[in-house]
Amino acid sequence: MNHLWQSTLFAGVAWLLTLVLRRNRARVRHWVWVAASCKFLIPFSVLIGLSSHIEWRRIPAPSNVSVVLEEVSEPFTALPVAAAAAPAARHPFPVLWGIWACGFIGISSAWWVRWRRVRLAVRAGVPVRLDIPVKAMSSPTHLEPGVFGVFRPVLLLPEGIFDRLTPGQLGAVIEHELCHVRHQDNFIAAIHMFVETVFWFHPLVWWIGKRMVEERELGCDEEVISRGGEARVYAEAILNVCKLYVESPLECVAGVTGSDLKKRIEGIMSGRIAVQLSLSKKVALAGASLGVVAIPVFVGLMHAQPATESLPKFEVASVRSSGPSDGGLKSEGGRGGTTMGLEHRRLTLRLSLFALILNAYGIRGCRPFGEGNCALLSGGPAWLRKDQFEIVAKMPDDSPDYTGSQFVNLHAPQLQLMLQALLGDRFQLKVHHETKELPVYALTVGKKGPKFKKSDGSKEPRLMFRGASVQPDGSKIIRLIVENGSMQELVDLYAKFMDRPVVDRTGLTDRYDFTMDYEANADAPGPFSELTGPGLFKAFEEQAGLKWEATKGPVEILVIDHAERPSAN
Repeated sequence: MNHLWQSTLFAGVAWLLTLVLRRNRARVRHWVWVAASCKFLIPFSVLIGLSSHIEWRRIPAPSNVSVVLEEVSEPFTALPVAAAAAPAARHPFPVLWGIWACGFIGISSAWWVRWRRVRLAVRAGVPVRLDIPVKAMSSPTHLEPGVFGVFRPVLLLPEGIFDRLTPGQLGAVIEHELCHVRHQDNFIAAIHMFVETVFWFHPLVWWIGKRMVEERELGCDEEVISRGGEARVYAEAILNVCKLYVESPLECVAGVTGSDLKKRIEGIMSGRIAVQLSLSKKVALAGASLGVVAIPVFVGLMHAQPATESLPKFEVASVRSSGPSDGGLKSEGGRGGTTMGLEHRRLTLRLSLFALILNAYGIRGCRPFGEGNCALLSGGPAWLRKDQFEIVAKMPDDSPDYTGSQFVNLHAPQLQLMLQALLGDRFQLKVHHETKELPVYALTVGKKGPKFKKSDGSKEPRLMFRGASVQPDGSKIIRLIVENGSMQELVDLYAKFMDRPVVDRTGLTDRYDFTMDYEANADAPGPFSELTGPGLFKAFEEQAGLKWEATKGPVEILVIDHAERPSAN
């Protein structure tokens, strides 16, 4: 749907361009329509995907530009959300594919039958000696004079045409056909016939085909007259061919009688002279052509991985393998096996590459130590989760001296960039971003509205958890404290711990104060995941008037293109 929308919009722009160029040469307008046709074969997503693999030096740029371009170019990204609730048995795609296949086969068969008809006429012909750069054949057929073939064109002339047209008229007709040969019109028409076959259901491609034929015939008319052809003789030749012969059944067999005959004769006899493109129009066309390619490339670059040499780096870093992962976390983080420590600019990690990537790229919506499934990170070698690596690194003296919560500090932007550079240098990590439809948690307002008050702004913004308190029944109660906090900050806080991405759909833009107690998740698979679960969802609805809804939405994911075990220190 996005590709069809983009191609339709592109065709609309092409139409506007042809209006601007209506006084210029027909060949210019013909090439504009050719570009509109070819756009149906080149999805912008291909250019975006290719450019997203390019490493580049990060240059400060407004990030919202890329988002706006994506939203404009892909307006149907969120459509599957509404369709997600439909039963699988009612999914329309198999039926739609079947309808498309029937149309594709039917139109392909019709083209083949017509092509075979012309091919038989060529085979039944006999060579004609003419002083022209292509082979000429005379055939016992009622088809108009035309050029058959894409790579080895043959001029097909109906039998008896030498007696029915005057030498001047015949010369004008042959000059018209040679114009088609010089401009490779059969090859261009064959490309558009393929577009019509694939996108047969889109009326716009058939309309574009008519415009292409119209402009190519007008272009040949202009060229015949500009080469010294007499207008009256040329017009009579076209009319006589129309009276005596049948129009070519294929767009890729360029004849002489195509397009609006009355319009063509009026143009020939009026001696209308097409204006050459001015410098300003040439610059405008070149700029438009460049923009068509540059915009999707720019969007791809915004999702590409910056070159590691442009990232801040650790002063000293030691990386070595520490054996297979046992899923544990040592004392610095809370349990045995995995280590996360950061103090006085010295970073100590013992994690799998999977967990390292999650923390280095700030992927929220996955367990920080790689437990469970994570749809936000795709690809990579088989040992991505199994093998652990011990990293000891020293940050530059001029970098912030992070202290406090170790897990939160690993989400500091400068530290993440240093980790990205380390992964690129030592693990040869190559990644790119893609947008994909995934399950998400959406924070929304409940039926009765929010149950908290606006902040008076007297306190510094703070969102935090009070340590879990054990109840007599053995359950743990967690307290969430929000002081002068926004809904987006609340979503960002829980994005660190949820098992899927989270989005803010409350529509609340002010800052608020509230406190909420809820039961910790007793079935938590790892550290911090006890902060989420059924107790959280229930408390949000009952105490805050907010609701976490499980739905689907467009989410940016990280795709691993290449990774190697680390090089020796």
